[in-house]
Amino acid sequence: MNVFPSLDPIPLPAPVWLLKALHDLTLALHFIAMEMLLGGLFIVLLLNFLGRRGGNRSALHLNASGSISRRLPVLMTYVINLGVPPLLFAQVLYGRAFYTSSVLIGVWWIAVIFLLIGCYWHLYRCSEKIQNGQPGWMMALVALGLALVISRIYSTNMTLMLHPDVWQGMYAKSGIGAHLPPYDATLMPRWSFMLVGGLVAAGFWMIWLAGRRNIGEDVRAHLSSTGGLLASAGLGVEVWLAFRVFGAQPPDVVQKGLQASALYHTAGLVWLGGATLLLLVALWSALRKPVSAAPGWIGLVAGLISMLAMVVYRDGIRDLTLRSRGFDVWQRAVVTNWTVVWLFIVLFVAGLGGLAWLISVVLRASPVSEKVAS
Repeated sequence: MNVFPSLDPIPLPAPVWLLKALHDLTLALHFIAMEMLLGGLFIVLLLNFLGRRGGNRSALHLNASGSISRRLPVLMTYVINLGVPPLLFAQVLYGRAFYTSSVLIGVWWIAVIFLLIGCYWHLYRCSEKIQNGQPGWMMALVALGLALVISRIYSTNMTLMLHPDVWQGMYAKSGIGAHLPPYDATLMPRWSFMLVGGLVAAGFWMIWLAGRRNIGEDVRAHLSSTGGLLASAGLGVEVWLAFRVFGAQPPDVVQKGLQASALYHTAGLVWLGGATLLLLVALWSALRKPVSAAPGWIGLVAGLISMLAMVVYRDGIRDLTLRSRGFDVWQRAVVTNWTVVWLFIVLFVAGLGGLAWLISVVLRASPVSEKVAS
């Protein structure tokens, strides 16, 4: 029996291809910011802990953790604001699946708001303590733990929306959404893939910071080498996990569909090629410890292209899985008001331009010393 309604309650206000393109673009930007946050918290936790233990490299560890921690609260604003658009596009495209899964884990889904507030507060406290020469790794640990719980809830929801076969049983157990779904073989690989991606993003963030002139040269070299090592290790594990994610999909439906589609097959190859280029840059940074801006810019461009390719491939897994269960997003009814669509596109591009301008202002701002108080 098909659990999805045979008719769309509300037709789409724009073509499917346009909504999916906007969804994939904004989701790629959100994933980059989110992975930088998760990986950055891990690095701050590790370096600040090592720096507080003393030793020959303690000053380097403390100053490196300070350079990253002072940027985490600002980074969180990008994580949140870049996360809203793809969530709204997903609700428009996949509402009959996404709303159902959200209601079924309603208690956990609403808890994200409070977990996010707690995580945000601990980011500020972590940054303040480290800048004042106090141990901040405990605050980073709490913030990281809260962020990991949020990411797990999101992964659970996005996986549950693909499995209508468990919806009725879950609702019978808890009408208020207090229970999590039963075991799913695809959840851990896809969640682990995103978490390990955080190590890669944090590594290249450190490589980017190594090109900043307002950071001491010894700290910049430390950021470059440590970031290169972190990104290299993360990329190796991430490629392995990518094949795990693929192998966990139903072979007759999703795996064959991904291989048969020119779009998804190309996206997979682009991601793999981008990962290879990122690995070469990471190894270069780890071995040569460059303090120029070039490795950071190469990592930024290659990382953005790789993330876009990964999001497109992820989109294919969702569409193929839902199609096998009676929901084909490409067959949804569409009633387009092109005046509204063009107005939205103009405002969307203007918003991206404003975002780019804000980033450029930050980059052009007069540098300040980032040495941590002793």
